[in-house]
Amino acid sequence: MTESKFKYRINQLLNTLSVTDYRKAIRIIPKQLGVSEKNLANYRNIKMDDKQDIPHEKVAMLEKLFNVHPGELQNFVLVMNPITEIIQLN
Repeated sequence: MTESKFKYRINQLLNTLSVTDYRKAIRIIPKQLGVSEKNLANYRNIKMDDKQDIPHEKVAMLEKLFNVHPGELQNFVLVMNPITEIIQLN
């Protein structure tokens, strides 16, 4: 059976913590984000092919909490042409 890849690295980053810190983090993070523990659980379980997503503000807050650079929380890369190229092509 293949494991479905998560859209965000929240579980991976939580698993780097000690068991004690992990348990504390599971309670502290939702308070810091202003969401319920259930919402955090939902955020942690978003798969790559899910339409569900985390609001940008919450992603930015999670990146700061985990001390990762912007964009490092996500498990995917967005590929887009700059608007100037798109304008020239049209």
